[in-house]
Amino acid sequence: QYDLMFNTNVRSVYHLSMLAVPHLVKTKGNIVNVSSVNGIRAFAGVLAYCMSKSAIDQFTRCVALELAPKGVRVNSVNPGVVVTELQKRGGLDAEAYAKFLERSKETHALGRPGQAEEVAATIAFLASQDASFITGASLPVDGGRHAMCPR
Repeated sequence: QYDLMFNTNVRSVYHLSMLAVPHLVKTKGNIVNVSSVNGIRAFAGVLAYCMSKSAIDQFTRCVALELAPKGVRVNSVNPGVVVTELQKRGGLDAEAYAKFLERSKETHALGRPGQAEEVAATIAFLASQDASFITGASLPVDGGRHAMCPR
């Protein structure tokens, strides 16, 4: 599981970013990585996933410093639970998924899971000129989950 998780969540981001750098330098583009609240906070039962998302947060900071002199910004978003098909594709049946979403009402300060559109809007903001002075940031988009004590 560790190798698969790191190949999917870290190695792919590294290699795709490095392939994009020459174009981004020419166009003064930017990168917005998708991490997770699990990169900021530790949660039991998802060790490799938490480690991989922490690696993305550190990668974001390091690449931001490398590319800032070239006019390229690099940031990441750290979503909490978001209503998508991800958990179902990962093996949760409909009943377990419903319980998972219900539990997120207690684990997110805003009392609900996020919507994909909320994460997408944050990515669009970070990629826009409105965020032209933001680089190396990992922005929680998690309804306050990062601020809560996990239990």
